[in-house]
Amino acid sequence: MSLQTTVFIGVGIYIFAMLVIGIYASRRIHTTAEFAVAGRSLGVWLLATTIIATWFGGGMMMGGSGAAYDNGMIGVIADPFGAAVCLFLVGMFFARLMRRLKFFTFVEFVEQRFGPTCGFIASFASLFSTILWTGGMLVAFGLIFEILTGVPMLYGILGGALVVIVYTMIGGMLAVALTDFVQIIIIVVGLVVLLVVVLIDSGGWGAIAARLPEDAWRMVPISNSPEIWLNYMRAWLIYGLADICSQSLLQRAMAAKNERVAQNAFYVAGVGYLALGMIPVMLGIIASVTMPELENSEQVIPALALEHLHPVFVAVFVGALLAAIMSSCDSTLLAGATILSTNMLPLVRRNPTDPQRLITARWGIVVCGVLAVAVAINAKEVFNTALDANLLTLAAIIVPFVLGVWWKKANRSGALSAMIAGILIWLASGLIYPDLPGDLLGLGASLVTMVTVTLLTQKIDPPRGLVDRDGNTVDLDNRLGVLLSGA
Repeated sequence: MSLQTTVFIGVGIYIFAMLVIGIYASRRIHTTAEFAVAGRSLGVWLLATTIIATWFGGGMMMGGSGAAYDNGMIGVIADPFGAAVCLFLVGMFFARLMRRLKFFTFVEFVEQRFGPTCGFIASFASLFSTILWTGGMLVAFGLIFEILTGVPMLYGILGGALVVIVYTMIGGMLAVALTDFVQIIIIVVGLVVLLVVVLIDSGGWGAIAARLPEDAWRMVPISNSPEIWLNYMRAWLIYGLADICSQSLLQRAMAAKNERVAQNAFYVAGVGYLALGMIPVMLGIIASVTMPELENSEQVIPALALEHLHPVFVAVFVGALLAAIMSSCDSTLLAGATILSTNMLPLVRRNPTDPQRLITARWGIVVCGVLAVAVAINAKEVFNTALDANLLTLAAIIVPFVLGVWWKKANRSGALSAMIAGILIWLASGLIYPDLPGDLLGLGASLVTMVTVTLLTQKIDPPRGLVDRDGNTVDLDNRLGVLLSGA
């Protein structure tokens, strides 16, 4: 049996299993709450695994290993290091409150705290991030298929998108969580097997380490120009800070059984993600020694699999690669669709019913998926496409969100001014100083603007109170994620 046939059989079995899980989950979906947040029923381990699987996508498998191949440890500051920091921050400062509010989206918080205009801007930024991120993951999907089977990249993108759209559309958050649980097992097995085999074939770690350049483990820049240090700061913040208000992450906090589960699941996920994320990083660094002539560094993991694994194990590993990509795509598509049904539908249909919201959420997955395919067809890189997905969030949304959660004085005028200032500085920077990280400069402008305008407008625009989805006043005590027992 040829390698191509073996891979196709393995992929077929894997896709069939994902669709079966989606059909199983669909039998328990009758309301928007069951579709969007699994009826708020997820326990700590299922929640932690779906968080890890969501974060551990093609950006890490393909882009992260490629960045490590090209630049060593300093190339992967954003992911996995910044991404792991984000998970800990969400668990410590945001998970308990997001679960307490009983919302479906973080945009609902922004709307209630700062009004519908700010909510609309946050919705647009989140949808932009969702579509761009998913597009980057689909690029990885198509790239893998082209390398390992010879199937043109376009067909891989279209086929991968179709499968993810179908099982997410029919099964919602429960299908995503259950498939993520299976996918993370496949990912771990595939990566560990590949790392062990590659190390053995390469003569052990000692033989690799002796051939690495001195700066392979360096995690701070060597040069001291402002552009380099600003981009270095951006690498830490583009995931580590901006993704604190990622809908796909906070939606998991909202799906937890209770606040304690939400909090602890993010801590478990932070540790698990960093440990798992270091495997592609190590594989990229190893390949920089053993396979120094790769034309496209983002092909490093498939290239290692072809070089070192038996065809049967290649098929298993392809399953791991596809699992990593699908586990990100399904989560981001669900996040975008939830925002469409929860925050955008009321703009065109006043007081929509729950069945109308559910239908919109299902078809919203198709809409977001089609737009992501369009991005994927035109994108060239996995890692940079995924990074750029967060630029609007970093420049304009994260400051109002964080201050809205933790600063009682935060008001509508300050938040709206901060969003506008962040976007304008980001746009201006791109035109005047394209080598500087415009989203990071926008972040600074957003922070200064919000603090200044908020303090100047306290009397004419007093801060709004916070109520949960049921209209009850929210208790703001015990919001820090330090409670290991109780609710």
